[in-house]
Amino acid sequence: MKTPAGKQAWSVTVGTKGQIVIPKEAREMFDIRPGDTLILLGDKNRGIAIPPKSEFSSFFLKIFGRGMAAEEEGEQ
Repeated sequence: MKTPAGKQAWSVTVGTKGQIVIPKEAREMFDIRPGDTLILLGDKNRGIAIPPKSEFSSFFLKIFGRGMAAEEEGEQ
């Protein structure tokens, strides 16, 4: 079965410490490198999502609000 352009699916195994390995193809597709910070979003009914790194700030602001981002900038 051919997948639609830009769409992929991978399976991963959860280790004894609750860790997963992001498949190489996924790391390459999303430019995920060692030391990168990712955000995991969870919805009990819909599951877990890992949005693209480029959207991290947008999701952070939607979840925590602009006041939190301003406090973060003041700490730097």
